[in-house]
Amino acid sequence: MTRSRDFAQVDVFTSVPYQGNPVAVVLDADGMTDDEMAAFARWTNLSETTFVLPARETGADYRLRIFTTRGELPFAGHPTLGSAHAWLEAGGRQWGVDIVQECEVGLVRIRRDGSRLAFAAPPLRRSGPVDEVTSENVAAALGLDLSDLRDLAWVDNGPGWLGVLLADGDTVRRVQPDYSVMGDHDLKLGVVGLWDAESAQGKAGIAAEVRAFIPGEGAPEDPVTGSLNAGLAQWLVPLGVLPGTYVAGQGWALQRDGRVHVEQDGADIWVGGSAVTCIRGTVEA
Repeated sequence: MTRSRDFAQVDVFTSVPYQGNPVAVVLDADGMTDDEMAAFARWTNLSETTFVLPARETGADYRLRIFTTRGELPFAGHPTLGSAHAWLEAGGRQWGVDIVQECEVGLVRIRRDGSRLAFAAPPLRRSGPVDEVTSENVAAALGLDLSDLRDLAWVDNGPGWLGVLLADGDTVRRVQPDYSVMGDHDLKLGVVGLWDAESAQGKAGIAAEVRAFIPGEGAPEDPVTGSLNAGLAQWLVPLGVLPGTYVAGQGWALQRDGRVHVEQDGADIWVGGSAVTCIRGTVEA
């Protein structure tokens, strides 16, 4: 059903326009078919495009469908926060204390944290250690020796992430990925390294450097990634590698300056950041 629909493009994990990760949000997407959503997402050519629909499940404020240029995702982090931001700006009102988003992975809680929004990390769909052959493929894909990989684990909450711990933030920045190797083995890799407290980044309050590699998508390196940061926190906070509250930096390699705020609150890991609307209007969809 093609008609004019409210639209926003939101930059997420930044308060400065064009320094974070953009998501295209089609508000009032009721009546759009799967094929129409997929075609529109291919046209935007962003890492994700979302479609806001009436909730179906009791307790949800709205339903969200999330598409990449290749297909639909059950969950993704920056689209969740950017869509909630656009929904609130469009007059959305939550029923309870938290905003509750319905998506394929289930009900996701979103809370306002001062000027930021944060989502409660959903349970991992796949976790645990990585086999030796996959580890060797990961090293090759990152252009590193196997000994450079301090630890690896599946941290998949929907997109398919495999987490890789490297020696430090500088090592993360120096990675030169081989996307053909990743594509051959269908790897979506998230790399993380800690900053020393005395480094320039550490003094700026950034505890970790993160990069996300997604071969085959419109942008093979994702600027700032909520779902990956959620999975990394669920892996590394319980191990004591990362503290219960910290800030991760992401986007340096793409000349962005994303900031992801992570906080453990009881059994929940909350992942949040600022968001700013860069485009608003209507689209024919």
